Amino acid sequence: MADADRWLIAGLGNPGKQYEGNRHNAGYLCCDEIAANIGVTFKRDRSRAMTGNGLVSGTPVVLAKPMTFMNLSGGPVAALRTFYKIPAERIVVLHDELDLAFGDVRLKLGGGDNGHNGLRSVTASLGTREYHRVRIGIGRPPGRMDPADFVLRDFSRAEAEQLPEILGRAADAVGALITRGLAEAQNLYHERR
Repeated sequence: MADADRWLIAGLGNPGKQYEGNRHNAGYLCCDEIAANIGVTFKRDRSRAMTGNGLVSGTPVVLAKPMTFMNLSGGPVAALRTFYKIPAERIVVLHDELDLAFGDVRLKLGGGDNGHNGLRSVTASLGTREYHRVRIGIGRPPGRMDPADFVLRDFSRAEAEQLPEILGRAADAVGALITRGLAEAQNLYHERR
């Protein structure tokens, strides 16, 4: 199944209706945005993910939303990497980021998991940190709220109104990463709003 140019784009989140609007599901939401933009529908895959194949700016991609819970996201991502023979440098993980202001979008290659259980699982399952991340800022919890509780809360009404624009920007950033490379994508999408 190898395709010399294929990329794997994995959006992290938790499956189930009760989690749909959670901040922790920003990766799923961005994956849905990309799918809508390129006319891809998801179907359940043997890898324990919802997947769809399509083209981003002419480049073949596999979109994936692991249907395991966040802390087990790595298994499906690694299974898809193996099946499609995709090298780690052509894997993009979309995820929520507490340490970015709400609405900020940042791209990077490699690095730690910063306490994010989904990234920890992906890194462990892939056996490398050298994959791309598109980090979608959700901001820090208010007051003394536990971050674990905060990420499992829905976006506020005001945040939800801004989400389409933010997710659109994150989806565009993925396209820029694939077609123009990391440095140029960072230059385009790292400006503070």
